[in-house]
Amino acid sequence: MYNQGMNSQPPITSPQNSQIQLVRKLLNQPKARQKEGAFVAEGVRLLEDGLKSEFAVRAILRKEHPSPRALEFLAQIDPNLPITSVQDKLFESLSDTDNPQGVLAVFEFRILPLPQKPSFLVVLDQLRDPGNMGTILRSAEAAGVEGVLLPVGNTDPFAPKVVRAGMGAHFRLPILQLPWDGISSLTQGLEVFHADMDGVQSCWKADFRSPLALLIGGEAAGISPEGRRLVTSSVRIPMRGQTESLNAGVSASVLMFEVMRQRQQDQA
Repeated sequence: MYNQGMNSQPPITSPQNSQIQLVRKLLNQPKARQKEGAFVAEGVRLLEDGLKSEFAVRAILRKEHPSPRALEFLAQIDPNLPITSVQDKLFESLSDTDNPQGVLAVFEFRILPLPQKPSFLVVLDQLRDPGNMGTILRSAEAAGVEGVLLPVGNTDPFAPKVVRAGMGAHFRLPILQLPWDGISSLTQGLEVFHADMDGVQSCWKADFRSPLALLIGGEAAGISPEGRRLVTSSVRIPMRGQTESLNAGVSASVLMFEVMRQRQQDQA
């Protein structure tokens, strides 16, 4: 049975409540996320990852009648956390999912540190699709990428759809939003491979064992002039079918896991 203290106060029913207004702004406005230094994660899986991380939690909102899975989760967490009950329909008006489990949290931004001498970075350039961004972050964390660098021109990595698609990667992977000169400094000494359907090398033949960065451009805009100046080589993914290209999320994932494969093979 979940902690009864969570229901010691009546649920929030007004959309004008300050917590409801804050969550709505954080969900919908990138500028609000920057101003508040916070973002929203929704669902049990993401909150489990968030509460295990070093990210501070500012507030947890739960439906008055959450799902059984959410109730189980709420019963297991520290009852001293700032948990507030919200009337069901009001909570659902905030939710970014079709079938909300009934729990979300506001986490404060935290920039996780890069290694002193990173050997595997990903640079995203003009990537504007939230689903692709989240897929890349999820794959990057799984493939052992040491940091993802984001210059101006990308979609907000802490937008709700990106956080949901990242499946907890935000709490474990250094994600740095930097100007191009900062990215140039961090990639100095690394070979920078641009993922390009007309790349000069097949990714199966390229040597990914040395320190490197993968530069992934957006599907529509490609890479910027600033990104192009960083590139030292380009790679393509060979395809046997008639599909012209893969989306950015899939392409990046294939390349990141090829880097991992080569390095693990080299250590075997």
